[in-house]
Amino acid sequence: MTKKSSKMHYRYQGKKQSVSTDMSLSEEEIIQLYGKRWGIEVFFKVCKSYLRLARDCRSISYDAMTAHVAVVFTRYAMLAVERRENIDERSFGDLFFFANEELRDLPYHEALYRVLSEFADFIQQYYQLDENIVNDLVDIFWEQLPGAWTKDLRECA
Repeated sequence: MTKKSSKMHYRYQGKKQSVSTDMSLSEEEIIQLYGKRWGIEVFFKVCKSYLRLARDCRSISYDAMTAHVAVVFTRYAMLAVERRENIDERSFGDLFFFANEELRDLPYHEALYRVLSEFADFIQQYYQLDENIVNDLVDIFWEQLPGAWTKDLRECA
């Protein structure tokens, strides 16, 4: 069953009223659906009012109109990125990239060793197994791996 679209309207008395074409929706569901759509409404409002989506293209060529829409949407995306990096308080801007540069890349065998070690610790705690039993299971697993992997993993240990 697909839900029909819903819209929020305001009365002149200053009270909010929910209006929906789907009578099975609660007021909270109508508000949530409208909230999900709000970003799209803002996007088109900005494109039409500020980025001149409807006014700048005077061509009747389908290709020209498609190109114009693509350019307007690209301008919006560039403005959104600029806003996100410089104004939006939810973003730490370049902090992610600085932190990422500080981390060194792990060789594959070292990353695999770390994953296996964490998994062995998890198995030991979850099943409350003796450490020797878990180590024996890991050794059996390592013996099943290709020779090059086993050599590299043993160097990490």
